Amino acid sequence: MNNRIGVENDSVTVTSNATQPTTLYVYCEWTITENMNVERVYHTASILANGYVLVTGGMKNDAALNSAELYNPLTGTWTTTENMNTARYYHTASILANGYVLVVGGWDGSTELYNPTTGTWTTIGNMNVARRDHTASTLANGYVLVTGGFNNNGGYLNSAELYNPSTGTWITTANMIAGRDSHTAATLANGSVLITGGYGEFGMLNSAELY
Repeated sequence: MNNRIGVENDSVTVTSNATQPTTLYVYCEWTITENMNVERVYHTASILANGYVLVTGGMKNDAALNSAELYNPLTGTWTTTENMNTARYYHTASILANGYVLVVGGWDGSTELYNPTTGTWTTIGNMNVARRDHTASTLANGYVLVTGGFNNNGGYLNSAELYNPSTGTWITTANMIAGRDSHTAATLANGSVLITGGYGEFGMLNSAELY
């Protein structure tokens, strides 16, 4: 059997000398699904253990939102869930080992946990530094590393801190070399965290560093 597949200008062609039919599945299209209950930007979206997607906060009409909603991929529908305790945008959301969702910051230092089983939010201890446009990375030991961001008092932050899910507390860790916000953080196979780019005091950054 000699099959050939060609792709050019978004077109797919299949040629074959096989005696049996050749089937090609191409998944390259968009379909409309149900609208969210609330228009929002600068929000987060987290895939839960049950496959649902939790969307939190954001901004609408220049106002921060505390609303949250769930997308059911089997039905393609949205349902509201309990509001967060604090309205926020430019925040982060991290999935913990126990399936809870840790929501962090967004202009202030507040943090809270979402319990997918009960659909409720619980406020936990504040970060040591208020921040927005930061990153949050779940480490191999279950801790969550929060880096950088922006603070109206401190400007571009180089500070970093760790959330301990066992105690529900925050501890500071070594500062980054450069203060930055709107950067990225990637957890590598060896457990290190790669921080890249963002904005700093003098503009856009091309610098990178490892934690």
